[in-house]
Formats: sequence, structure tokens, C-alpha cells
Amino acid sequence: MEYWQKIREKIGHDKFIVTGSSAAILDNSNRVLLQKRADKNCWGFPGGLAELEESFTETAVREVKEETGLDVQVDELIGIYSKYSHEFANGDKIQPVLAFFKCIKVGGEFYCDKKETLDLQYFAFDEKPELLNKQHEDMFNDLFDYLKNKNVKIR
Repeated sequence: MEYWQKIREKIGHDKFIVTGSSAAILDNSNRVLLQKRADKNCWGFPGGLAELEESFTETAVREVKEETGLDVQVDELIGIYSKYSHEFANGDKIQPVLAFFKCIKVGGEFYCDKKETLDLQYFAFDEKPELLNKQHEDMFNDLFDYLKNKNVKIR
């Protein structure tokens, strides 16, 4: 049983703070990979909650592999996102503190388990779909600004 599930058994649906990581993976055309999530049937960045004794970077690498099938290497920190709330379909509430990283694909093949991940697709910045929540919206916008300031060509 995962750490957060053990805590959830003790506190029910009450909100608690969790840590995790999300990843921005770009293709050769600087489109960003998004995951269509089964829990809300909308798009977001691959990522998830940390396990005990796991670093933010280790969480990002593990979660990307689990949710996309891709092997990644963490390249740069885009930001830390902490003042948000999320409620799952079952009523569980969290305040996620997420580290958001730009990652580089180093291997693997796309994989959609249809339980967590319904689809994987690269999107241009001007083709942004509806995103999971305000936290993912802010991460998307910050990634766009980050890449513009690094003089990366964005279409």
C-alpha cells in the first residue's frame, strides 16, 4: 500500500498536503506532451505523488514511466506549485505541492493503460486543450514563458 493511501485510511476524505512532481516533455517541434487523465477525462502533465524517501526528480522519472511508458531524464526545474487544491472523484481532497520539471525523453515507447492514462498527445502552445485544473494551467503558461525567455522557437 502506498504512503498516501495509509494516511487516507486514518483521515478519510479530509484535505492534507502531499508532494509530487510533474513533467514537461517536448518533441522536436517544441510541442508539449500531455496526458488525457482517466480520473477527470481531461488533459494534464504526466506526474503524480511522491513515495516515502523519494526525491522530486525520482518521482518525476517514475511517474512519467508509469503513465506514459517513456524513460526521461530531468533537465531543469520550471517551478514549484503549492497553493492549490484538488478533489478526486471519490471525494478525497489534497493540497498538492508539485515540482514541475522540463524533462528529456531518453527511451521507452508510448503506453496508455486506460486506467490512469486514456491518451497521450503532443500539443503546440497555441493548441492548448482544456487542462485538469488551475495548477496545470499555471504550469502550462509558465512553461511557455520559460521557453520564450530561453529563446526557444515556439509555434
